[in-house]
Amino acid sequence: MVSKTDDIQASVPNCNVNTVDLAEGETPDHQETKAPNKDPCACGHSASTVVMNGGGAHYHSEEESKQDGGGDTDGVEDSNEQEVIVIQDTGFTVKIQAPGTEPFDLQVSPQEMVQEIHQVLMDREDTCHRTCFSLQLDGNVLDNFAELKSIEGLQEGSLLKVVEEPYTVREARIHVRHIRDLLKSLDPSDAYNGVDCNSLSFLSVFTDGDLGDSGKRKKKGSDLEQIDCTPPEHILPGSKERPLVPLQPQNKDWKVIMTPMQCLKVLTMSGWNPPPGNRKMHGDLMYLYMVTVEERHISITASTRGFYLNQSTTYTFNPKPANPSFLSHSLVELLSQISPAFKKNFTVLQKTRVQRHPFERIATPFQVYSWTAPQVDHTMDCVRAEDAYTSRLGYEEHIPGQTRDWNEELQTTRELARKNLPERLLRERAIFKVHSDFAAAATRGSMAVIDGNVMAINPGEETRMQMFIWNNIFFSLGFDVRDHYRELGGDAAAHAAPTNDLNGVRAYGAVDVEGLYTLGTVVVDYRGYRVTAQSIIPGILEREQEQSVIYGSIDFGKTVVSHGKYLELLERTSRPLKVQRHNVLNEKDESVELCSSVECKGIIGNDGRHYILDLLRTFPPDLNFLPVEGEELSPESVRQGFPRQHRHRLACLRQELIEAFVEHRYLLFMKMAALQLMQQKANKESKIATLTENNSPEAAVPALPSTENPDASAKSTETLTDGKSDAVQIETTSTSDAPQPAATEATTTEAAPKAEQTTETDIPSAAATTMTASQATPTEDNVVPTVTTNGPLVPVATAIQNGECESPLEDPKSREVVLNACKAVGSISNTSFDIRFNPDIFSPGVRFPEDSVDDIQKQKQLLKDAAAFLVSCQIPSLVKDCLDHSALPMDGATLTEALHQRGINVRYLGNVLEFVDKTPAKAQLEHFYRIGISELITRCAKHIFKTYLQTMYSISQGVELSALSAAVSHFLNCFLSSFPDAVAHLPADELVSRRKNRKRRNRVPGGGDNTAWASLTPSELWKNIVSEAQSYYNFTLHCENADQVVEKYGLQKITLLREISIKAGIQILIKEYNFDSRHKPAFTEEDILNIFPVVKHVNPKASDAFHFFQSGQAKVQQGYLKEGCELINEALNLFNNVYGAMHVEICACLRLLARLNYIMGDHHEALSNQQKAVLMSERVLGVEHPNTIQEYMHLALYCFANGQLSTALKLLYRARYLMLMVCGEDHPEMALLDSNIGLVLHGVMEYDLSLRFLENALAINSKYHGPRSLKVALSHHLVARVYESKAEFRSALQHEKEGYTIYKNQVGEAHEKTKESSEYLKYLTQQAVALQRTMNEIYKNGSNASIMPLKFTAPSMASVLEQLNIINGIIFIPLSQKDLENLKAEVQRRQQLQESGKSMEELTVDDPLELEDKIPMDVNVD
Repeated sequence: MVSKTDDIQASVPNCNVNTVDLAEGETPDHQETKAPNKDPCACGHSASTVVMNGGGAHYHSEEESKQDGGGDTDGVEDSNEQEVIVIQDTGFTVKIQAPGTEPFDLQVSPQEMVQEIHQVLMDREDTCHRTCFSLQLDGNVLDNFAELKSIEGLQEGSLLKVVEEPYTVREARIHVRHIRDLLKSLDPSDAYNGVDCNSLSFLSVFTDGDLGDSGKRKKKGSDLEQIDCTPPEHILPGSKERPLVPLQPQNKDWKVIMTPMQCLKVLTMSGWNPPPGNRKMHGDLMYLYMVTVEERHISITASTRGFYLNQSTTYTFNPKPANPSFLSHSLVELLSQISPAFKKNFTVLQKTRVQRHPFERIATPFQVYSWTAPQVDHTMDCVRAEDAYTSRLGYEEHIPGQTRDWNEELQTTRELARKNLPERLLRERAIFKVHSDFAAAATRGSMAVIDGNVMAINPGEETRMQMFIWNNIFFSLGFDVRDHYRELGGDAAAHAAPTNDLNGVRAYGAVDVEGLYTLGTVVVDYRGYRVTAQSIIPGILEREQEQSVIYGSIDFGKTVVSHGKYLELLERTSRPLKVQRHNVLNEKDESVELCSSVECKGIIGNDGRHYILDLLRTFPPDLNFLPVEGEELSPESVRQGFPRQHRHRLACLRQELIEAFVEHRYLLFMKMAALQLMQQKANKESKIATLTENNSPEAAVPALPSTENPDASAKSTETLTDGKSDAVQIETTSTSDAPQPAATEATTTEAAPKAEQTTETDIPSAAATTMTASQATPTEDNVVPTVTTNGPLVPVATAIQNGECESPLEDPKSREVVLNACKAVGSISNTSFDIRFNPDIFSPGVRFPEDSVDDIQKQKQLLKDAAAFLVSCQIPSLVKDCLDHSALPMDGATLTEALHQRGINVRYLGNVLEFVDKTPAKAQLEHFYRIGISELITRCAKHIFKTYLQTMYSISQGVELSALSAAVSHFLNCFLSSFPDAVAHLPADELVSRRKNRKRRNRVPGGGDNTAWASLTPSELWKNIVSEAQSYYNFTLHCENADQVVEKYGLQKITLLREISIKAGIQILIKEYNFDSRHKPAFTEEDILNIFPVVKHVNPKASDAFHFFQSGQAKVQQGYLKEGCELINEALNLFNNVYGAMHVEICACLRLLARLNYIMGDHHEALSNQQKAVLMSERVLGVEHPNTIQEYMHLALYCFANGQLSTALKLLYRARYLMLMVCGEDHPEMALLDSNIGLVLHGVMEYDLSLRFLENALAINSKYHGPRSLKVALSHHLVARVYESKAEFRSALQHEKEGYTIYKNQVGEAHEKTKESSEYLKYLTQQAVALQRTMNEIYKNGSNASIMPLKFTAPSMASVLEQLNIINGIIFIPLSQKDLENLKAEVQRRQQLQESGKSMEELTVDDPLELEDKIPMDVNVD
């Protein structure tokens, strides 16, 4: 396993805002990624083979590819060129014979289990009603858990028979549940209610199934007359209307069919359950009660032989079979005989179900909640009722008769072997599966705790102090219990600690050291409360904490203990996590050695495992938010008004920032060493010495320009995971097989590739550090694009490994150079570059031994420098990225992610906005500023909403829950409605008892029992928001109500509503809200449908798949499209293997694959893959997530290329609607969308409409890219083309001239684009002259004029498609074979040049391919 310090981010979404753009090459100026050297996994693990039950759950339908990590291929790679060994998975076909159906063929793979064929049969239209059956080959029953390859006699063409088996109570229950699922398969209510990992998807509404199997169209769309191109009014440029209802268009499936009602009115357990003893002896298992559509009330017995009608009624029990009894093995067969309506409707329902894309039906790995929903009818449902009152996640079907031991499952999956690829796949799949199950169980438990459904383990204490155990998970509330956090900020600190702890768990989990265990941790915010859910260490509840803790401190550093084994384990994590080993004093003034913060506790569980918990200070403190007496911050921080007092003293730096800072320091170190060595070299007399050093310094300096770019360190985290700065890319050079003795120390630890495997004892190694600037460059090119880790030290390790440190710099002066450079950058070693942080610096109560004073001083300085680096480098680099559009946030979530990628905490949002405000180019950052203001306001509102809800009710009594919807709607009215005196509408008490009636009739808002919330007014709420913005973000908002905010900052109320709903977990009724009415409030209590939990958890990663994906991206960048495509296909298989079918990373993979298919000319395949990407994005990220909008745009392009014009337009209109709602019209991305729409409309000859969109795109491009940008020139050209089609040549000439001027000034007269524009101008002039002549002729001779026919040509589809490709960054270059060879030679020449240290910029000054700021993605050979 690679030691990866990746994904340090809580949020799932967005592994791909930047991800695939890397492969799409949209920012060629600084991204040149190559394949990382893959770790041959040199860890010598003992293979503890604990196999999880149900670890390999597979979501399958026949349409999906079923790959499994078969083949015993070991991931052994050549250390320089990553060769990928593809897992071969040769499938074969078997015949299946089920009762009452024709035999059919099924494609299977040898790695599959028999159980997976069961799943396929339970999903097929003709066999879906069977659940209790076995598969037999030649009369032998196959074992469900056997792999197909292990079955004797099973081969191509074998016949498998489906044989009905007798029922048990469990099988009968599973059957009833399955039938209910089939009846509900088209019913979206589970997705609205956020249960069972169902979520919404609306793509099929816009494609009408047009996309077919692989993009083959039912009817060709070339006949333009059929196409209705008029968009709804609210989508047109300039429209101010922002309706909410179109967000969830009505899916015709849901209308036509069927609530389950139309097959069956009621299906429920009978009140006669369970069967009495004498009936059990007759084989009765349970009784069901049903009402058919024909209003027939029936009672059914489930027996061992199947289902039959009995003679019971509601009030009399008569279990004898009715006459006729219709005994059937399946409930569906029985009902089909009893009810004709059931038979007819069930058939239609199944046909429709099977026609839906499998991605619309498969469960997502984590629950996605929708913030809007229609009013759904609540139907009777026995299975739902049963689930609500049993902890189903605790009693999973596949673990007989026991609750799940979450801790044991989480830890045993980590202990699985990981020596080769199949083992790692199995391990990662098991880890992922258990994590997603645990997250679901923890979420459900947290809600039960807050709903008052769980008994506390300390019921005598006050509510805030209570702790709970449910389903083997421990729950605690985010309050300061027993003044534990008193010195750190009380409740505010207790609220922040769980997320810090989760970040710590994530970081240690990513390093993945064998033998060190963390707890399963999930943080849930629900109804104003924060709940932390953790797995339970075996034995911890049986003894006091004082006895258990053998490492760390339980009282913030007063008493401290240490333990040799913990030091050894934590030492392995100290390099990747940059934690310094240090000594602290305990209460007896003895020095105790630690390798983590003092709060980090080590406990050995009863299972003998070494656990660490309380990881809230894994990363060093952020001094900008931690005023310390007598300490002066760096001038950069002071200028920005730091240090500032924060709510609590737990403000930490993010891991991404630590990585970026160390990266920055490393470049500094290299520079200094190289410069000093050059000076020395100039003074050398000895020729030998000169020769020895010649390699190093000369090349070292030129190598720096390509890397010395602090922005690059932040911006190029083009990775597949959460888009975070990924150490995976870097830390993969294994030093374990290093031939040189100098490297022996560097080969410690089980996951060899720790970032800086330099040795601190050997001077030669230090010399290698300075020397390897030149050798490192090739590797560094692999690495630098994703800087922000300690990565560039990997080259050092590589140099050692390749045996290149034959005492290159022996003399003392060279050592002095290294020493000076080390001192200057704050390295903890004097002989090599090694920066680490002491997380206990400035912790209250922690004391250090006197002999470490110097070291502590160094560490303090390092922390001040890191805090200054955030303010002076990272914030400006983020703003620069937004200016050059390599970062394009669209909403709060993508903005937060952009901040986090660069290591900027959200508490700096005020500073970021101030920085933007003072930037000279503020006009070009308006979109960013607006999104920032919106995020700041909604976060302040969320803070207030949290305390508002807490004042409403306490958990133990559930007081005033009856008024919850009224309270939420009142809060939203105060927040968004223009109605000046929003008065809380106290719900009429529906349950007034007669005695209290008189007293209760006139309840006064604010009077008495817990109705304080009702006294909130809009002006008071906005005052609170303004003061919260000032105190938390140090930002001054100038507004007193929602209307002023909208006016001053250009925000939209619908966007604010979306943001606050998502952040606070509110679900509202989907209808049109009149926010601007001054006569009545916008929301009533009926509009609040639900409150959902907001969940943070760890996202385990598929590391091997990720490497394949990166290698594929690198190949594509180098122009090897076919090889890249194969690698990315393989990555897709591996991702499916680990994550199942649905995951954000698979979504990114599919998007890139579709783009490659498109470029290589396979438009059908592109359409099919992109359709999956859109469906998946809707399902796992949300229907209006910015990524989903991007996916819609890509799909529209491929639809157009496939001749599906009306579908392409519908998709583009959908994307525009979503974008208007998410961020409004004024956004740089809207220009691209409008150019797409304008071009398609031009293609279908809707010229006036087309002009509206293209002119809007031109205006937005001019605003955000500057009037002289090449994008603006292209926009002018597109507008000119439409005017030409309308024969308005004067306007066309005017626009084309503008474009020509830009080209001439930007790229010169000789450039191909300038020439093209010049040609087009000539053509337009001729056309204009011809038209004028004709007009003159008409004026002169009237109707007798002899008119020359003018050429008005509709644009050809090919020319429209060509322009579409250009604006979307795809340029096809027709090449002859000779050109192709020249191009390959050129690519190789560039690579060599780069390796010798020349920067890319020098090479590509007038490269015509850079024209659209995109890469030439395709090479088409004529």
